[in-house]
Amino acid sequence: MSTLFEKLTDKPLADRMRPQSLSDVVGQDHLLGEKGPLARMIKSGKMASFILWGPPGCGKTTVARILAQETNLHFEALSAVFSGVADLRKVFQEATTRRRMGQGTLLFVDEIHRFNRSQQDGFLPYVEDGTVILVGATTENPSFELNGALLSRCKVFVMNRLSDDALNKILNKAEEIMGHPIPLDEVGKNYLKALADGDGRYFINLIESVFQYALPDEILDKDSLEQLLQRRLPNYDKDREGHYNLISALHKSLRGSDPDAGLYWLARMVVAGEDMKYILRRLTRFASEDVGMADPGALVQAHSAWDTYERLGSPEGDLAVAGLVIYLATAPKSNSAEVAWNAVRAVAQETATLMPPMHILNAPTKMMKELGYNKGYQYDPDTPDSFSGQNYFPDEMGRRTFYRPNERGYEREIKKRLDYWEGLRQKIQKKS
Repeated sequence: MSTLFEKLTDKPLADRMRPQSLSDVVGQDHLLGEKGPLARMIKSGKMASFILWGPPGCGKTTVARILAQETNLHFEALSAVFSGVADLRKVFQEATTRRRMGQGTLLFVDEIHRFNRSQQDGFLPYVEDGTVILVGATTENPSFELNGALLSRCKVFVMNRLSDDALNKILNKAEEIMGHPIPLDEVGKNYLKALADGDGRYFINLIESVFQYALPDEILDKDSLEQLLQRRLPNYDKDREGHYNLISALHKSLRGSDPDAGLYWLARMVVAGEDMKYILRRLTRFASEDVGMADPGALVQAHSAWDTYERLGSPEGDLAVAGLVIYLATAPKSNSAEVAWNAVRAVAQETATLMPPMHILNAPTKMMKELGYNKGYQYDPDTPDSFSGQNYFPDEMGRRTFYRPNERGYEREIKKRLDYWEGLRQKIQKKS
């Protein structure tokens, strides 16, 4: 006869780590924090129907289940992939009976965008009269995939892919449950998080594999981890390791300016049946983050390839995606915009209460003019060289430099322009 402890340890790690309250959910503080809209909804006791839009493994099902628990609603779950009209009719009938008895129903519909238009319309009367509180989950943009009538009756909350900090919290909790640290060095831990790519559910499965299959007293490095996961999870699956390994290989090949390797990994993913929309999302992200201002046309090319694929479909549209991979691989690379954005966000948080300088504030009223609003502002097109050199930062802060273009691609020209303006600025300051 097994003991209670043995029964607990037999459960998958994901079951043992499942959050029991909203405070246990990581990475979604913008929704679940003290001032978040879902937390406020619970405190007010007034639940409304809404859509959770986010990537796989960010906690959509968990959040819905906990919300039902916190508000004493009966939790009913359906998957649009496996359910039809008969299932919906049964759920609505049971919810109606339950309502007469004084209990509400939270109906969670996973992949709600998979329901067709008429099926989505079937929700409307039951959402409108409060028979069910509908919580729909989708990985696709609700604006494109859901009926306007249904969207008008539901708020849309965006859930984030899990950050490194959120994944670290998951790892810490797993180590606490397992009773000892995960047998990985720091590089191995970082690689494990990279494989997860923000998917908490998949990250927990990876963690469990490491705990299960690492040898006693073994500390795995990145190479050992690759061998372990390859041995235990060899098959490509769009929700598992092969999915993340191949997109990582594609991304790194493009970053390394190797169009041939990029095409190879793209073909591997297409042959395996990967969703081309996912690939295009990642390529668009690459155009923004890795190519950046070195070639601003990369984003235009990404949008164009995406639009072409949407119009033509596969296999004709595949060629547009292949062309995009070649373009991105051979484009100059720069992350200057990302570096600047990260730096300026930190400074913006530190200086959030500083006012703009008075000379760049509009003065639509007489009182504002008397207070000095817009006084001394120079209209740049009316100045020599169309450049006034005025300060646009808060007076208490002074001018800062965040964006530092490199010498690659189009940024070489941007750098020349900025250097030219800086020279003019210095001359103007000397004269004043």
